[in-house]
Amino acid sequence: MPIRKIVTCIYSLLFICYLNAKGQTILLKPGFNKAEYTELLKISARQSDAPEVASIPAPEHFVRIYLSATSGLDNRWELWTSSNGIAVISIRGTTSHDASWLENFYAAMVPAAGSIKLTNDFTFNYHLTDHPRAAVHAGWLIGTAFLSKDILPKIDSLYAKGTKQFIILGHSQGGTISFLLTAYLENQKSTKRLPSDIRFKTYSSAAPKPGNLYFAYDYERLTMGGWGLTVVNQADWVPETPVSIQTLDDFNAVNPFSNISPLIKKQKFPKNLFIRHVYNQLNKSPIRSRKKYERYLGKTAGGLAKKYLPGYEPPKYIPSMNYARCGQYIVLQADTAYYRKYPDNPQKVFIHHGILPYLYLTSRLPD
Repeated sequence: MPIRKIVTCIYSLLFICYLNAKGQTILLKPGFNKAEYTELLKISARQSDAPEVASIPAPEHFVRIYLSATSGLDNRWELWTSSNGIAVISIRGTTSHDASWLENFYAAMVPAAGSIKLTNDFTFNYHLTDHPRAAVHAGWLIGTAFLSKDILPKIDSLYAKGTKQFIILGHSQGGTISFLLTAYLENQKSTKRLPSDIRFKTYSSAAPKPGNLYFAYDYERLTMGGWGLTVVNQADWVPETPVSIQTLDDFNAVNPFSNISPLIKKQKFPKNLFIRHVYNQLNKSPIRSRKKYERYLGKTAGGLAKKYLPGYEPPKYIPSMNYARCGQYIVLQADTAYYRKYPDNPQKVFIHHGILPYLYLTSRLPD
């Protein structure tokens, strides 16, 4: 073969390799990435109309290609994409509307798998975990239902064009919905509704607790290895909510309290009476508190939800308020320098919860 043809072939092969390298998809990597999370906070800021976020620069590597209509209890999401083949599903947090706050306060627990009639023409069939005792927040499940109805077709469309890498993002209420949405989408892969080669990575930012310990266990199993990150500002009170009340009913079936009555009976009189009295006092008090929370944050809040969701039928609630933190935690430490910039202020209860303090603390992390 003439030298000229050999050289031409080599240049052609190099040019093809260059084009392939230039257009190839960058694979998501597990674990927390400072630059990645910073970019995501900039995306999340675009969802907020708070005056302080106007100073936050736009994302550098992503462009928004879709803004959903509001649905459910004032829920909304955005779709962003980058040139390297990664898409971001950005879930909006709490707004100033009453329906959005009702979603937060509708904190009765419901099964993490089942069916719920949300409107006259929408029944949500869902499966977030196989664990029979797993339970999640009723209000945020409603948000997940309406969002997923719109999100799934968009995933299908992007996948058909070659996108297989998705980041699920949410701050505040959006952060806790990101837990439920991730579990829902991962289980859609299990049923083959979604292709198995789709990769989801989740950043749940400033997120409240989404469900009970059994849901948290299974979520952490689904996202094991750094695929489900929960980022919290140490000074932020929102990730401490909802209020958790643990009763003896919340323990696993095998525990030292399951057969305590026979043990008490074996004690001599009057020691057995004293122990029984103390046990009843300790056990009944959290049960009474739990029932009060269930009444107001379940039955009452569920009745209010009907105002916004015509045809809504409240599901049967789980008798528990044992909310647990969820995900692989990335803690942003609020030190003396932070409190100088963001001092505690009883008049500004969300001073540590906004995107700006999260951005500030993230910027101080080592690269």
